[in-house]
Amino acid sequence: MRGWPGDWIVPDWPAPARVRACVTTRSGGVSQAPFDTFNLGDHVGDAPDAVAANRSQLQQLIGSEAAWMSQVHSSAAVEADPRTCRTADASWTSAPGVACAVLTADCLPVLICDLDGTRVAAAHAGWRGLAAGILEATVAAMAAPGSHLMAWLGPAIGPAAFEVGAEVREAFVSRHAAASDAFVESRNDGRYMADIYRLARIRLADCGVTAVFGGGFCTVHDQRFYSYRRAARTGRFASLIWLD
Repeated sequence: MRGWPGDWIVPDWPAPARVRACVTTRSGGVSQAPFDTFNLGDHVGDAPDAVAANRSQLQQLIGSEAAWMSQVHSSAAVEADPRTCRTADASWTSAPGVACAVLTADCLPVLICDLDGTRVAAAHAGWRGLAAGILEATVAAMAAPGSHLMAWLGPAIGPAAFEVGAEVREAFVSRHAAASDAFVESRNDGRYMADIYRLARIRLADCGVTAVFGGGFCTVHDQRFYSYRRAARTGRFASLIWLD
């Protein structure tokens, strides 16, 4: 599609026709190892000119201008603005040709649209942001009831690879008792294996969003994606959503 690398992901969800979305992979681009080759993160130590070239290529391929953020694991959701890099962990837009974008390498990207195809959003939901309420803030920014929204869960660390401490489990279970089902005791004492996809679904359902698609990826074990847990010095791939 539009000359995209063949392993880029197009969400499989019943979004309105004018809602477009994709997830990049390591394929394409000019970055050198260990960022090879389509790194879009400008904060990971990659050559600035390589990142700029990759971002320029991305814009040409999707036909929209990405609004990048400075992501800090917060609960801040802002209106997408390609002219400035705002500090936030989610962005929304109702303007055609502006792509809400999140960069990840194990954290969960969540794409959201309304059923009318008039507004879209993208959220960066690492466990800290998820626990802090980034999805709740993103849903609120959509200015529509949860029943009038749908979400797609992009590539993130899978439950077989995401080992966390008891404090992470407590951060979720203290808010939603049902979150206990998203944690399984690890082989390591006092540790748990966490299902971030399940945690996101619980949070979205609490906002009334039950039309949730995607999930089932694992960035740690899937070599198409950058993974911070697999290699701390690595790039970032992007999940983007926009209106034609």
